[in-house]
Amino acid sequence: MNKAQLIDALAAKTNFAKKDVETLVEQFQDVIMEQLKKGEEVTLAGFGTFLAVDRQGRKGVNPRKPSETIQIPTVRVPKFRPGKNLKEAVRK
Repeated sequence: MNKAQLIDALAAKTNFAKKDVETLVEQFQDVIMEQLKKGEEVTLAGFGTFLAVDRQGRKGVNPRKPSETIQIPTVRVPKFRPGKNLKEAVRK
């Protein structure tokens, strides 16, 4: 399912206009991104938690010159930790 299909499905379930649902989905994404940029977690009880974690730097191999090693820097990445209800729904 892509973003357009999600908007269509939500509009059908809620009887809201597709434009309103599209605005809501975009604002939802914006709020989550803003909180993750601040280093905050966003928890939706039963569904899951969005958080930002630091992935430690490490040594890697240069794909163009396999004999050469490169240093991969530490980077902050988004992560999603599913909640209990979501895990149970997927298992069934």
